[in-house]
This record gives sequence, structure tokens and C-alpha cells, in this order.
Amino acid sequence: MATLLSPFSPSPLAKVSQIIDSTSSPSFSLFPLGRQNACSRKADHHHHHRIRTSKFGNFLELTPESVPEFLDFDLPWFHPSDRIRYDVIIIGTGPAGLRLAEQVSSRHSVKVCCVDPSPLSTWPNNYGVWVDEFEDIGLVDCLDKTWPMTCVFINDHKTKYLDRPYGRVSRNILKTKLLENCVSNGVKFHKAKVWHVNHQEFESSIVCDDGNEIKASLIVDASGFASSFVEYDKPRNHGYQIAHGILAEVESHPFDLDKMVLMDWRDSHLGNEPYLRASNLKLPTFLYAMPFDSNLVFLEETSLVSRPVLSYKEVKRRMAARLRHMGIRVKRVIEDEKCLIPMGGPLPVIPQSVMAIGSTSGLVHPSTGYMVARTMALAPALADAIAECLGSTRMIRGRPLHQKVWNGLWPIDRRCNREFYSFGMETLLKLDLKGTRRFFDAFFDLNPYYWHGFLSSRLSLAELAGLSLSLFGHASNSSRLDIVTKCPLPLVKMMGNLALETI
Repeated sequence: MATLLSPFSPSPLAKVSQIIDSTSSPSFSLFPLGRQNACSRKADHHHHHRIRTSKFGNFLELTPESVPEFLDFDLPWFHPSDRIRYDVIIIGTGPAGLRLAEQVSSRHSVKVCCVDPSPLSTWPNNYGVWVDEFEDIGLVDCLDKTWPMTCVFINDHKTKYLDRPYGRVSRNILKTKLLENCVSNGVKFHKAKVWHVNHQEFESSIVCDDGNEIKASLIVDASGFASSFVEYDKPRNHGYQIAHGILAEVESHPFDLDKMVLMDWRDSHLGNEPYLRASNLKLPTFLYAMPFDSNLVFLEETSLVSRPVLSYKEVKRRMAARLRHMGIRVKRVIEDEKCLIPMGGPLPVIPQSVMAIGSTSGLVHPSTGYMVARTMALAPALADAIAECLGSTRMIRGRPLHQKVWNGLWPIDRRCNREFYSFGMETLLKLDLKGTRRFFDAFFDLNPYYWHGFLSSRLSLAELAGLSLSLFGHASNSSRLDIVTKCPLPLVKMMGNLALETI
């Protein structure tokens, strides 16, 4: 689930101006936030000066007002005449690529070049994170809005209040900070699209659409899930999180300003929509909401996970019905976002000649869609593994290098933990609305150490086993029946995969 804004001034005109400025800075992510490169934002290229209030709750007729923006930053560019041979080439300048470039370039003078078609464009997607996660990695100054509490609406009669602050990441602040550190560490940038990656025994190269060939000891793909440079040897049977979100100026909304709505599973808004209600009972969606003030709110309708993916049209229709029911009249859509996040599925071939980080490396949380904070936290460990090989006098290259860096990102214990999270995804895929409500009712009753750790990918395999036992103990009889009847097949699959990983 993504987040979008920062606090704004009380003046409506100043507010809109600040919104447009601030949205040029990233998710994905709520359960949808923590968004990754798979998310995309659709922006209109023309400003509209006349406010067109939508029909009651029907935001679909309004055109988003945001426009693509670029950072005003002086980057050191790659020049073919320099004939520099780099240690590392990183494809992509999203959060994952820039974080790794920042980290690896600070170690032992490792020479890094980042290649991207638009290195200075602001990230199109938005990121929400748990505040403690960014505190742990020293990036809390990159949050431009925080809420002291979150809440989960299980149904019309039960609400969970979670004492864990949540924050919205400023795209501008985070990207500028990463770029500044990269520049101070000597990272070079090349504005181009990578067409091909070639490998020799101890050296690799990329061929760009401008005809330039750049060589390095290691190529890292941080260009997103759709990349074709990373190899898989198993079917990519992912689940999918899909969402539609809008940053909207509204006449009013019913949300508490000191609480962000992590999940709203209520379905009373579909009472007069028999088709939508029936489909929602089978494949439920929830609302994710970030209230910034009494007239400004980010709203997102989200399918936590489905396979095959729920239709985008269906998600938008459910959202329109929800806003009508809640009495939310949208005056203008500042920004809208369509998010599609592949979750779970197999890891890439380990090792292989191209290294990866971000969504293409399998770092998306299989049960929730979170990725950004985890990528920020794991990049230093991967940078250490790279520097140990390329920053040493031994200059480890070729297959030993690839083995070292892939195992640095995916050691055996982390692979085993991911199998458990994938088991969680496979279980969620089997739950209808009632089962999903029962699951989260029990999940958020757990000791905060467990649910914090699960959502943040911090638990060991033994702790995940403890979480499972505790969850079964907190579950209702109906939820236990769900576990007993719907979990065996995913459980068998997980145990088989764990056995393969440990052989």
C-alpha cells in the first residue's frame, strides 16, 4: 500500500501547490505500501484550473492533475572517451539501485556506474513504511509524514488499534540523499536504456541503446520485476497484489487525523451492489487510507493477493462504491496510482552471472508486498560481499564472485524464511472474506514482537514456527478450521522446498 503526502498548510491553494511539489519525490508501500518498481502512476500532463467536483463518490470522471517532474541535480556523467573499466554497473536508479550504489561505492573505492533512461526523474510510486524500520537504518529523516497509530477495521463491529507509528517516505528527500552520497563517493551515471548484457569468464558488459558498451566485473540488475536480464529455472507462479489509489482533495472524510488506516475489510458499502458483494466475498479487497488533514486524504482500494490477478476495473468499481457509502465527495484528484506487485514465486537462479536487488531479486515480502525498507536494510550486506571480492587485492571475479554476492543477499537461513512467508501467501490465497477477517483478527492479537517481526521480515525460522503456534492459539474455532482444511497443501509444499534448500 503506498503512501502519498506530507502535512500541508491550511490554505487550499497553498495546499494544492505543495501537494504537486511533494508528489515529485516514493510505497508500496502499505500492505500495498512499500511499493516497488512494479507500481506505476498515471499522471495527466495538463493542469486544470477549474475545480470539477465529482458526483457523489465518483472520482473516476476526474483527471489527475500531477505532472512528471525531475530533480535539479548535477550528476557526474559517464563519457566513452574516459575508457574506464568499472567494478560494478547497476542497471536502474530506483530506491534499490541507488541504495546499493551508495553503499558499495563507499567501500574500498569500488568504481560504480549507474545506468538508467532517466536518472533524475522523480520516482513514480509512493512508499509507506513502519517508522521503526527507517529508524533502524538511519533514514527516519526521509519521512515527511507520520501517524502515531494505525488501525484495522475487521468488520462493522470490530476495530484493531495498533500502537506502531507509520510513515510516508518523501520521494524527493530520499532520492536526493542517495544521489548526494553516490556523487560524493565517485559514482558515475549514464542516461540510456540497457539492451543487452554480455558475459565473459572474468568480465561482463552492457550494450546501451545509444550504442555505448560499458564493461565491469559485475552487473547488478535493479530495474524492476519486468527485467529480462535475470534468469529463473522454475515457473514464476506469483500471486499478485493490485491496487488503485488517489490523492484527493475532498469536502470531508470520516478518518481520525492521528491514525492511518492500514486495512478496512468492511463490506457494508456493497449492500446495494449484489454482483460486487458476491465477488468481494470470494476475492476480498480492503481500503488503505492516509488522512493528511480534514480535506486531503490518500485512498487506496487493494487486493492483498490473488492468482490470477483481480481485474483493475473491479478494484476501481469497489472503491467508487466504498466512497459513495462513506459520503466522501472528491473535489479533485491530485494524483492517482495503479499498483501491481508480483509476490512469492521462485527465487532467481542462484548463483548466476547477473546479480540482482529489489523486486527482480525476490525481496518483495510474499505475504504483504512490502519491500522498500527491507531493501534499504539489506543493501549494506550485499555491498560488503561485493567489496570483499572487488575491493581486495585478490580481485575475486567470475563464478566465485557471483557465488559470493548471491549468497550475501540470499544465505540459506533467509531463503528458508522466505519459504515460510510464501506459505503465508499461499494460505491467504485460499481464504474468502470471512476467513481473511478471522485471520487478521487473530494475527493482530499476537504479541507485537511476532506481528511486527512478520511484517518486517525480521523473524528467524524458529520464531516463525512460534508465531504459527501462537496464531493457532489466538484463532477462533472457525479460523482453526480454515487452517486445518486449507493449509495442508501449502504446508507440504513449504516443507518440500525447505528440504531442497537445506540439502
